Amino acid sequence: MNICLYGSGSRNIDKIYTDAAYELGCEIAKNGHTLVFGGGKTGMMGACAKGVHDNDGKSIGIAPEWIGKFEPLCEKCTTFIHVDTMDERKNEFVKNSDAFIITPGGIGTLDEFFEIITLKKLKQHNKEVIVYNINHFFDKMFEMIDEMGKKGFLYKQEDIFKTANSCDEIMKYLRG
Repeated sequence: MNICLYGSGSRNIDKIYTDAAYELGCEIAKNGHTLVFGGGKTGMMGACAKGVHDNDGKSIGIAPEWIGKFEPLCEKCTTFIHVDTMDERKNEFVKNSDAFIITPGGIGTLDEFFEIITLKKLKQHNKEVIVYNINHFFDKMFEMIDEMGKKGFLYKQEDIFKTANSCDEIMKYLRG
């Protein structure tokens, strides 16, 4: 299974998050899955990729070449797909992935998360979307989504995404 990871590339992340991302990468590789990610060498992306590569796993990095000006790219990817734009990157994530895991991140990660659940809601894919809520990072976002539903801004939330607090929960969801 090709598993797409959305998450920050920041170098300023607390170790509690990057350790969890590394562990996730180890589990992805040990379970014979391939990591699909933004190709970054740092942050959540880099930690997860390192876990995959340290366990002889495969990875597909997807990024525009110019993004290397903002963050270093991972050289150990099994395959690297160069695109011109961030929209192309997100399209390639959808095209090359069977499931999505959202880890803590910033604006870019939220953009990717909301796009992938919107596409699922609009029946453009039926792939598993799992939010890895490391150290309760996404609790406030979940509260906001619940509030939007209570006030009538959202249609029924028919299991568009799942939440997990551990790698074991994620792997259980992926096994279905």
